[in-house]
Amino acid sequence: MLTHTVEEGSLPNRFRKLWDEIAPIGRDDRSGGYLRYAFTEPELRLREWFREQADLRDMPVVADGNGNLFAWWGDPDAGDAVLTGSHFDSVPHGGAYDGPLGIVSAWLAVDELRAAGVTPTRPLVVGAFVEEEGARFGVPCLGSRLLTGQIAADRAGGLRDAAGVSFAEALGDRPAGADPALLGRIAAFVELHVEQGRALVDQAAPVAVASAIWPHGRWRFDFTGEGNHAGTTRMVDRRDPMLTYAFTVLAANKEARLRDAHATVGRVAVEPNATNAIPSRVTGWLDARAAEPDTLTGLVEAVRTKVAERARRDGTEVTLTEESATPLVSFDGGLADRLAGLLDAPVLPTGAGHDAGVLAAHVPTAMLFVRNPTGVSHSPAESATDADCAAGVTALARVLEELT
Repeated sequence: MLTHTVEEGSLPNRFRKLWDEIAPIGRDDRSGGYLRYAFTEPELRLREWFREQADLRDMPVVADGNGNLFAWWGDPDAGDAVLTGSHFDSVPHGGAYDGPLGIVSAWLAVDELRAAGVTPTRPLVVGAFVEEEGARFGVPCLGSRLLTGQIAADRAGGLRDAAGVSFAEALGDRPAGADPALLGRIAAFVELHVEQGRALVDQAAPVAVASAIWPHGRWRFDFTGEGNHAGTTRMVDRRDPMLTYAFTVLAANKEARLRDAHATVGRVAVEPNATNAIPSRVTGWLDARAAEPDTLTGLVEAVRTKVAERARRDGTEVTLTEESATPLVSFDGGLADRLAGLLDAPVLPTGAGHDAGVLAAHVPTAMLFVRNPTGVSHSPAESATDADCAAGVTALARVLEELT
């Protein structure tokens, strides 16, 4: 017997009530952003909240052994299921909506369907994927990559955070890895997400359907030189890797602009990290994205070539390591067109990565975007109005009814 009923009140008010249950969890009082890293206390609280919401709706939760959670409305063994959901984890001091909006909206969409007396003819699943941002263990969409076999369980289990804790240790066991049986029971995946841009503001629309995800990846540059005293080492005698690193940031910016691509160096580690010491080692991470695969390849290669030449002049050494790469993802065209027509919504590409981009190689996949009035994401300034979030819930419920 169901233990959850839709409460009275408008959908925006019901959205706000459910949203407020998780809004304080992991919020940093200083920045206003969120610190919800995979398997840390805030994210564990959110995972427990997920289970509570599933229990309220009499939807059994199944864990896949990789850190992903799936709540089932219908028989998990029946197959032909429609999956929706997103992730809880955040980038450092990230926004509230990136990820959790898709999960909160999924629960409310289930409520809307039940209130309307809809009985799905195939299972409906609400999912929460782990480590989508890659902020703790370095590889984005780690949970969905494990599920689909895009990363080996041994490699994923050995990934370590800044404190040296491995993913396997945080998970409590070796990751289970690819699960063809589970994937085989999923017929489609729909992920709702806050828009990470301003296209919907410009088009005066609350909801859009995604067409594609740009190819993108993360590359680690390791620069080594000679640590020495800042006050006694002549400028001409220095082998300073910080100079090579600084050149790399500027080179990446220039090459991206020349190609109408995106390049960001947003993370750096310095050794020994002392004000009065010339660094002996600098590590920087490049995030690069482009509309076409060849453009992305050309961007990274141009940066690598320029940096290698600069390192020779600086008397330093540099190595480049690809940490993750995601190819161009074109969502199921027929499904996207079908949903755009159903919702009378615009169709937009995105430069951001998502679990939907990983699942798209294995099952028909679509994404819905909810308008972000600031256009800002991965920042406390990320936002969405309750009315637009409610419109997103309504759109998701219509899509789920159509697909189930």
